[in-house]
Amino acid sequence: MAEQVARLASERAVVVFTKSGCCMCHTVTTLFGELAVSAAVHELDKEPLGKEMERELARRLGAGAGAGGRGGAAVPAVFIGGNLVGGISKVMAMHLKGELVPMLKNAGALWL
Repeated sequence: MAEQVARLASERAVVVFTKSGCCMCHTVTTLFGELAVSAAVHELDKEPLGKEMERELARRLGAGAGAGGRGGAAVPAVFIGGNLVGGISKVMAMHLKGELVPMLKNAGALWL
């Protein structure tokens, strides 16, 4: 399953793994839309191997201890330039620090 996630994560400059009813997933995809970034979005609850991919993402994110102690929060999982950046907290923190836009430019996701 690691190969499947890696393949999907490298298909575009920005890839977001989400679930269709997740408000934090909606928030991160909206942020990228407002930044004019065309992210590939994979809704795991609509993917045939979604449960397995979610487990792989949880493993990569260390989701048992992450997500404010909620545990199991594998989505949203954001990849930029094929590399796992993290979840909503990491992406928003980078954005507030002014680190997200330069990373997106370096990955070729922004042309500004």
